[in-house]
Amino acid sequence: MNFQKILVPVAVIVGSVLAYRSYGWAGIAAVFSVLIFGVLLNFNRMMQVLKRAANRPIGYVDSAVMLNAKLKPGMTLMHVVAMTRALGQLTSVKDAQPEVFVWTDGSRSSVTCTFVGGKLSHYELFRPETPDLPPSDDAAPPAP
Repeated sequence: MNFQKILVPVAVIVGSVLAYRSYGWAGIAAVFSVLIFGVLLNFNRMMQVLKRAANRPIGYVDSAVMLNAKLKPGMTLMHVVAMTRALGQLTSVKDAQPEVFVWTDGSRSSVTCTFVGGKLSHYELFRPETPDLPPSDDAAPPAP
């Protein structure tokens, strides 16, 4: 169960009641000023993340292996976009749960991330197989 959806409104209501009882309408104004400040901070962070991601190709990451090493279940989509500095390539149906995004690097390695409710629930690294290289003339002969 997502307690954040319950606890935040309850905390706002309790804080508002306590502020009103202690300071009157000035307390209510202070509580809502703090709430607006928090919303503006979050909005500013989101805009910075999207500004950095705007100049990168969709679904591109510098190193899929490093991204895979940094991912943890429960991360938000905004946090993953901030790490990759690129929007992921959406591979699921738009506006349907779960959302599946893919980030690919220059070596065609990719990380597939599944988000449920905006939180990372599963991720998987895919590395293409390298073809066997033909032996070169300079190679040592096989051992008997």
